[in-house]
Amino acid sequence: MSQLPLASIIVSNYNYGRFLRESIDSALAQTFANKEVIVVDDGSTDESREIITSYGEQIIPVLKENGGQASAFNAGLAASRGEAVLFLDADDVLLPSALEKAVPLLEEEEVIKVHWPLWVIGHHGERQGDMFPSSPLPDGDLRESAMRDGPNNNNWPPTSGNLWSRTLLREISPVPEAVYRLGADTYLAMLGPFFGTIRALRDPEGLYRRHENNYWWKGTNFAAKLKREVEFYDDYSMVALRYCKKLGVQVNPEAWSEKSWWRLLLRAVEDIERIIPAGQPFILVDEASWGMDVDEEYHPIPFLERDGQYWGPPPDDAVAIRELERLRQAGAAFIVIAWSALWWLDHYPEFFSYLRSKFSCALEDNRLVVFDLR
Repeated sequence: MSQLPLASIIVSNYNYGRFLRESIDSALAQTFANKEVIVVDDGSTDESREIITSYGEQIIPVLKENGGQASAFNAGLAASRGEAVLFLDADDVLLPSALEKAVPLLEEEEVIKVHWPLWVIGHHGERQGDMFPSSPLPDGDLRESAMRDGPNNNNWPPTSGNLWSRTLLREISPVPEAVYRLGADTYLAMLGPFFGTIRALRDPEGLYRRHENNYWWKGTNFAAKLKREVEFYDDYSMVALRYCKKLGVQVNPEAWSEKSWWRLLLRAVEDIERIIPAGQPFILVDEASWGMDVDEEYHPIPFLERDGQYWGPPPDDAVAIRELERLRQAGAAFIVIAWSALWWLDHYPEFFSYLRSKFSCALEDNRLVVFDLR
């Protein structure tokens, strides 16, 4: 055991008592022998602290006043000793082999993180059949592209899908607590590529619980969420800029901003607000990537659509035209094609010929193509 590096699992909890025992048990059940489990309770008012106390000396408890996710990360890191650190959300679960598979990769030269996808489960632990993220994770030395393009949304897994090198965490900690009451894992994920090599495991090594109180799935007001994500971007971009300056690397922060997913989305939403009246239904062709839900400001309709849910791209032009007309007759007043779906212009030429011949184009640039269907 003494020859193995120490791995720290930091369980971060706030009022997740109904899930907490399963999460702690999964940390203790790791087949990797040299580990410690720290459980940080961020001022819970449910049964969480009684559950934590019941584990006795099996875990290291950190009981604190409520301060948000970043403060829980920082408190857990201060109490930990491992050179490999895994932050585990208290509503998630690790598979037993997670550390055993990830720690050896983290010992490779210049590797600062190992990550993996997670199986999606429901409130009661039932498998949903999909992985999160669903597409292959980045793998390799991404420093050159990070410094060229800036921090970006590169298909990173959520909190429980990452094993971090303490070397990196020393460099970028503490996580700013005033900014990241939620989304502290975003700070780590976006800065990681600037500091070293990232290794990916192909198969899921944990379970990501999708439920009504989950930050990403609980239907947060879209405008508020977008504002928060842009605030995050501005914060971690400044940290990355300071690091590049420290290295003597010349970077272009204006080019970073132009390529930022969240800034692109902010400008696209501003265009939509300028063209489409608030609450007016519109078809949104974004391949379900924006996370925009119906609220008092926006009424997007996914395309293709079944019972209000995204159903994937159309099989051919004829189906696209038929579905467009169905939604138009049902009240859709505009169609918005996002930059991530501009490949549709070439893939469905008859569909776009139909749009251009029947309706006026309200906007066309590198972010959006918008047609007025009225």
